[in-house]
Amino acid sequence: MAEFLKLKKTNCKNCYKCIRHCPVKSIRFSGNQAHIVADECILCGRCYVFCPQNAREIVDEIELTEVLLGGDQPVIASVAPSFRAYFEGIGFEALKDALLKLGFAGAEETALGATMVKREYERLLKEGSRDVIITSCCHTVNLLIEKYFPSLLGCLAPVKSPMQAHCEDIKRRVPGAATVFIGPCLSKKDEAYSASLDAALTFDELSTMLARQGITLEKSANKGAQAGEGRARMFPVAGGIIGSMTYKNPDFTYLTVDGIDNCIAVLRDLESGGLSRCFVEMSSCTGSCIGGPIMEKYRNLPVRHYCAVVSYAGERDFDLPQPDPSALYIERLARVPKRETPTEEEIAEIMRKMGKLSPANILNCGTCGYDTCREKAIAIWQGKAEISMCLPYLMEKSERFSNNILDNTPNGILVVNESLEVQDINPAAMRMLNISHKSDVLGEPVVRIMDPSPFLDALEGKKPVQGKMSYFAEYGRYLEQTMVYDRTSGCVILLLRDVTEEEKERAKKAELSRQTIETADRVVERQMRIVQEIASLLGETVAETKIALTKLKESVKHDGQ
Repeated sequence: MAEFLKLKKTNCKNCYKCIRHCPVKSIRFSGNQAHIVADECILCGRCYVFCPQNAREIVDEIELTEVLLGGDQPVIASVAPSFRAYFEGIGFEALKDALLKLGFAGAEETALGATMVKREYERLLKEGSRDVIITSCCHTVNLLIEKYFPSLLGCLAPVKSPMQAHCEDIKRRVPGAATVFIGPCLSKKDEAYSASLDAALTFDELSTMLARQGITLEKSANKGAQAGEGRARMFPVAGGIIGSMTYKNPDFTYLTVDGIDNCIAVLRDLESGGLSRCFVEMSSCTGSCIGGPIMEKYRNLPVRHYCAVVSYAGERDFDLPQPDPSALYIERLARVPKRETPTEEEIAEIMRKMGKLSPANILNCGTCGYDTCREKAIAIWQGKAEISMCLPYLMEKSERFSNNILDNTPNGILVVNESLEVQDINPAAMRMLNISHKSDVLGEPVVRIMDPSPFLDALEGKKPVQGKMSYFAEYGRYLEQTMVYDRTSGCVILLLRDVTEEEKERAKKAELSRQTIETADRVVERQMRIVQEIASLLGETVAETKIALTKLKESVKHDGQ
């Protein structure tokens, strides 16, 4: 299958919304990015519609169409009858005029092909050889059966879609012409690629082309409806195929099924043998084609769109020749995706790695996009999912990691909300504040255990507390406080560090220093006294010596005379 739905990797935010809405889980996750598995995809467009980041994009065929228009061959447009829902108030003649201005050689309604197809359905009903007939107009339904319900291929009508029937009829009537289908559907691009069409545009792409050329659509009267023709214009609404039929085999029950989940439910019922003698009109989009991906993404007005299409439909069929059944016949083959399945032991091992160790851990919450944990485990084994996609697993892992830190850090942590109520407290803080059980303070006013003033200052945006040391007399502790206000969570976080021993050691050292200084002062004072006494004694001795020497000098001098 060619890739008609692509992913803009830079926009994927790993939200898993696409896999939640994918009916066949044809999305693979790797490196926190989603990747479409083309072989499994049925091109329903659910991921395109529901992606909140617009990370999915439909392959643009505007350039291809412009190349065709610039060529020598005539290009004729086949316009799906759902145009009445997308281009509100616009008749086909006005749309045809706009297409001619773009360079198309002509434009016709796909409802002409729908008329051929519904007549072939009526022929099958008259023949009555089939027990169950499922309409083959919706390419997504065809892909769903071919890939996931191959046992029901015999129920799928072997009839080409209105788009195929019409475009082939155009090429029979206009040899050498190129055909471009224009509609609300993503999967028609794939169908056109595998059929005899040259290109397929969405209504959104056509709007872009008209805007680039400055072409404005003029509102006009419903000329087709006034002529009374075009009963098959009802094909785009739920029940429109059955409603357009002029013959119905009374032995059959007629069912209208729209919406991909409903289609899958009915196919499972058929697979189990629950239905017989049924004609099932099946469309993957809710409301049928008027609820197609392009319509639902940008212009989802189901009631207004239904009225626009039905009011435009005629009361009788288009007057056109019916081709031979062989010209409308198509053989559909099974193309089941190759997907291996793990053993029960391998599934159990993956479940263990996901933390699903007991029935209590198997929540089947669906946040990963899979309905059950078992389906998720199988997808992991197949390489389509990652263990980290499990939200409960991530939360438990994160909580376990953070709890290990909180429980083992020597620092106290106290969390208070904007109402000054305790939201959390770790074991270290409980020891510091003499709290026996966490439940004693959780949800209680913080004033019960400490002064709320710093918390109020933090909430009012005043100067933050950073490394403030305070003595808590009631606890007999010195605590260093750092406070942070987290505006996102609306909580004030208080970090406490017990510095009691440090303060005691500091005080002990201060006292020792004081005593040392006092001792030193006393020693100095005593030494000074000793010095003074020595000085005093030395002074008396010198005086006496001087007197003695003076007397000796005088005596010696006297003797010399």
